[in-house]
Amino acid sequence: MKVLLDTNIVLDVLLARKEFIQSAREIFVLIENDAVDGYLCASSVTTLHYLLAKNLGKNDADKTIEELLSLFNIANIDKTVLQHACSENGLDYEDSVIYCAAKQENIDIIVTRDKKGFKKSKVTVVAPEEFLALMKQDNYE
Repeated sequence: MKVLLDTNIVLDVLLARKEFIQSAREIFVLIENDAVDGYLCASSVTTLHYLLAKNLGKNDADKTIEELLSLFNIANIDKTVLQHACSENGLDYEDSVIYCAAKQENIDIIVTRDKKGFKKSKVTVVAPEEFLALMKQDNYE
């Protein structure tokens, strides 16, 4: 199963956001254990580096990105994805880029805490807790 994590889920782990870290960390463990194929959108990687560098400094941001790249596959962004993002999915262009990259990569599920940004998605979109419940139901753990 291919699962793409929205930027907010990765930040929950990296910035140790108290109210969200538990479920996000459980998803990371599933990816680390190869229970699912984890993906990030290429644009999320640049956003993550920028935010991490602001919070932790450039060297720590570089190291963290290297670790993420060893763990996750990357859903690429090309001209087609950027063009489709202008007309598909929703009002938020960043979410539309993530959705179009996921669609092009044949992603099964997008995990996000901002489901409203993916209202018209043809890819299944779930919150972290919903994803973990699906995994338990399907005995992936």
